[in-house]
Parts: sequence; structure tokens; C-alpha cells
Amino acid sequence: MKQLLLEAMRAGAIGLSSTTSPAHNGDGGRPMPSRLAEEAELRALVGCLRETGRGLFMLTKGGQTRVPFLESLAAESGRPVVIAALLHSSTNPNAVFEDLQRIKEANDRGHRLLGAVSCCPLSMEFTMHSPYVLEGLESWKPALPLKGEAFKAKLRDKTFRAAVRAEIAKPAHFRIFNGEWDKVRVIESQRTIAELAAGRDPLDTMLDLALAENLDTQFTALLLNSDEEAVGKMLNHPCSLVSLSDAGAHLTFFNDAGFGLHLLGHWVRELGVLTLPDAVRRLTSHPAKVFGIESRGTLEPGRHADLLLFDPAKVGRGPVKRTFDLPAGEPRLTAQAVGVHGVWVNGTRIVDENGKPVAAALPGRLLRHFSA
Repeated sequence: MKQLLLEAMRAGAIGLSSTTSPAHNGDGGRPMPSRLAEEAELRALVGCLRETGRGLFMLTKGGQTRVPFLESLAAESGRPVVIAALLHSSTNPNAVFEDLQRIKEANDRGHRLLGAVSCCPLSMEFTMHSPYVLEGLESWKPALPLKGEAFKAKLRDKTFRAAVRAEIAKPAHFRIFNGEWDKVRVIESQRTIAELAAGRDPLDTMLDLALAENLDTQFTALLLNSDEEAVGKMLNHPCSLVSLSDAGAHLTFFNDAGFGLHLLGHWVRELGVLTLPDAVRRLTSHPAKVFGIESRGTLEPGRHADLLLFDPAKVGRGPVKRTFDLPAGEPRLTAQAVGVHGVWVNGTRIVDENGKPVAAALPGRLLRHFSA
């Protein structure tokens, strides 16, 4: 594995990323292999970055992975470590700020750590066919490999429900779903599970409704980053990296591809939490510096003219919509840009104000060279 990583770095990779998040499972509930790796394995792989003298490591960390361990990786490799995903939980409001404080203290010691934060509330649309919001729970594991009637039988099982209910009731350092039933809605009725429960147990209400509708019931849940005062503090933290669009990894659950437009519209124009110059820096020169992307991020002579032209009075992202344009008519969530006049790469306009391609030939190129 070290040899493959070194070959990739020499061929132009920007670094290494991995996950220890309990929410990351493959088919049948099998954990992503990195979740089972010992810390010594991560240490050995990140050590390759010292040998190449450039690049960075990014980890989506589970609760068992601590910031001091990640600081030791930064210290030993001499390379930056980006820690994701730092999202605010209303049921454990101090946890994310404790992580950010540890990250700041690491930087004060000369070890480069950054916390990947989001300017968007984490909301997900899901059905019980693929209930991602619950799949990171230890108590949900027995249901993960099951299909069809066996899965439905497990959802009906009182012992299973009791275990899920008990785990949700316990506080956790970081968890996607924390039992905030007033923030889980049935999309068709737009009523919350708390409202529909009307005195009944909300977990029973949600599972019974899903079973009655052959698991097709569409839910939406506002999970994390719902406290805007807390999120504003995270966005202004000196060791945060505004990011986390998720690159389409969960394209049926949520779409934060327009997080930059949301930052410029909501957090700058509407709330005034950031100034426009600082928000632009957060989206351009700051990540370019962190990732070592050369000749980009500022408007200066000799730099690549990669530009997005927007109207500060209108910029934002439109409502999220579900479209069915993937192979076999499968769905994904999309959101349109608002107040954008076009995109230029190397001085050539490639996208117009409607988001349509306009360049006869694309002027961009694959990036293989990054500064240390």
C-alpha cells in the first residue's frame, strides 16, 4: 500500500484521504476497510508524505479517532492534516469547539491541522430502503445485511427497536442523528415525526409508517449545523477550512455542491457573519494555499484566470430538487446557481449564466504539480 501511494504521489496525486467514520459502510453493512485499520497503518501511510515532501492527509474521523493522534501524524510527516467533518450538534454543542480548540493548540505547537467545516445545514432526504442517517448506529448493525422481508421483520422487532431507541438516547461526541424528532419530516405531508407521533414513541411512529408504505415513505431530516450562531463561529475560526460539498458521494441524500454560493449569499449578504472579501478568500486563496495549488486563488498578473462572475446582491443557491437523469433513471439531488453570470477557466468562458457549456474546447488541464 505504501508503494502504491508513493507511485500515486509521484504521478501527481495531491495526497491521501481516508475514513474512520462509523457511518461509512459498503454493501450489506460491511465497514469500509479503513475503519478497521490500526492507527499504525495510518501512521505508515501518512509517513509516505514525508518521503515525497509534499501533499496532505485528510480524514473523516469517527469518535474513536482523537485529535492528538492526528496531530502526531502532522508532526511526524511534516504535512498538513485536514480533519472532517466538523459539524455542530445541538445535542452536544461543545464537542466541535473542543476539537477546533485542540486543532488551534496543535497549530500553536507548529503542527498544521485544519478543521473542515460546512456553511450549510446538514439535511438529508431518505427512505427506509437506505436509511443512511441511522446506519452509523451500533444498534442498527443487525439490520444492515438484511434485504426484503427479513429487513422488514427486523424493523418490526421490538428488541431491535428498543436497542436503537436506547442508543439514540445516550449522548455521543459525534453522531449524525441524535433523536431530534421535531427536525424529521415526512416530505409528502410536511409534518414532523414528533407531530405525527402524538404521544406515541417517535421511532415506532417512523418505522411503522415506513412499513405501512412498503418502505417508500420519503423523509427529510435536519441533522447537524442547524444552530446558525454556532456555525458562524466555526466559519470565522482561524483553523477552519470552509468546505464539505461531499463531491456527490451521497447524491441521493443531499447536495451541498453550491456551498460557496450559499456562503456568499446567506452568510455574507443576509447575515453579515463574513465580509465579502473574507468569504471570497475562504473559497479561493485559502484552499489553494492549503492544498498547494499553484498560481491560483488570487487575481494577479501571471496567474491562471480561473474566474466566477457573480452579482453580490443576488448570489446564492436555488432550492434542492430531485431529478431522474442518472443511468436507469435513478435519482439525484440538484440545486441551481443564482446570481452567477458565468465561469472562466484560463481566461476562456466555459459556462454561461444559465449553467450551460459555451466553450468549443475546454481550456483546463489536469493538475499534477503542487507546491510544498
